[in-house]
Amino acid sequence: MSGCRKRCKREILKFAQYLLRLITGSLHTDTVEDEMEMATVRHRPEALELLEAQSKFTKKELQILYRGFKNECPSGVVNEDTFKEIYSQFFPQGDSTTYAHFLFNAFDTDHNGSVSFEDFVMGLSILLRGTVQEKLNWAFNLYDINKDGYITKEEMLDIMKAIYDMMGKCTYPVLKEDAPRQHVETFFQKMDKNKDGVVTIDEFIESCQKDENIMRSMQLFENVI
Repeated sequence: MSGCRKRCKREILKFAQYLLRLITGSLHTDTVEDEMEMATVRHRPEALELLEAQSKFTKKELQILYRGFKNECPSGVVNEDTFKEIYSQFFPQGDSTTYAHFLFNAFDTDHNGSVSFEDFVMGLSILLRGTVQEKLNWAFNLYDINKDGYITKEEMLDIMKAIYDMMGKCTYPVLKEDAPRQHVETFFQKMDKNKDGVVTIDEFIESCQKDENIMRSMQLFENVI
């Protein structure tokens, strides 16, 4: 299961890296005009000082992130359809719609149907600069589809199916049709310590912390910006 967990984590991080490339590709030196533009956007973000205190980014980094976010999303928010469109560029050979839906819900922490600049910053802050505990909490929240504090086999199967749909038919070796269910069984054998049919946050974190591949993958993009 470590390979499947590693892949799932890698795709989350690849998405974060993509967003950062999208943002930093067209940026220039900060100007007073940029600061004035921030006041005219329809969705006005919280004061940078507050975001600086809440996240692990500097004010300069937040200014860079904000300008790129505003250029791509003039309204100041990203809806789910736009989010899916962005993520689909990673996997043109498959259908990433369902996985992007789950990922969108993980970024949309207040569940209002949109990802604001604040949501975006806080999600990236965890994925890129967070502690191991914070990153694992974020990953658990992704798997816990109904947000009841447990990962069930049904939820994990939905995630696994979404991953295989996203990867398309271009995997090598070709995956068997029952591969998602087999991975779910392996996942639960490893992580469901008390064999009660669900995985709690404590079980999830304990198992991940003992997996060297997962721990190594969490260090990939800590200094992207």
